Amino acid sequence: MKLRIALPVLLAALALPALADNYSLPKNAAFEEECTSCHIAYPPQMLDAHSWLHMMNGLATHFGTDASIDDKRRAAIADFLAQNSGGRKTGRTVDARGNPLLRITETARFEKKHRKVDAATWKRASIKSPANCGACHTQAAAGDYSERSITIPK
Repeated sequence: MKLRIALPVLLAALALPALADNYSLPKNAAFEEECTSCHIAYPPQMLDAHSWLHMMNGLATHFGTDASIDDKRRAAIADFLAQNSGGRKTGRTVDARGNPLLRITETARFEKKHRKVDAATWKRASIKSPANCGACHTQAAAGDYSERSITIPK
């Protein structure tokens, strides 16, 4: 009898690390249209609300690109991102000067998960940068960042 209870509990516990790397991708038409026109729709949970709001208020200089959109649409996307943000799950949310982190690659969670990836791997032509999640996480567009969906290209 004890084995019947213990086995499902053990299996569930073993599945938790995999589930922790699966993000729900809440639907929002404006977010999908605007953000995926240049890159994958990063799950809102990957940054905290303050970081998303700061990012959305700086679209004129969005990582070297003018990604400006009309104010009504920008505010709607900012609200969506803030409401679905990751909060404390992202780890550190500000840099050494107290500025909100704008790059997912700068979060403590990202750094912990990718600490064993050497600099040469990020520079491969098939990867290009740590921000190119889909290069290695084959199911990133569906919110699956688990180890089982990783294929590191040559």
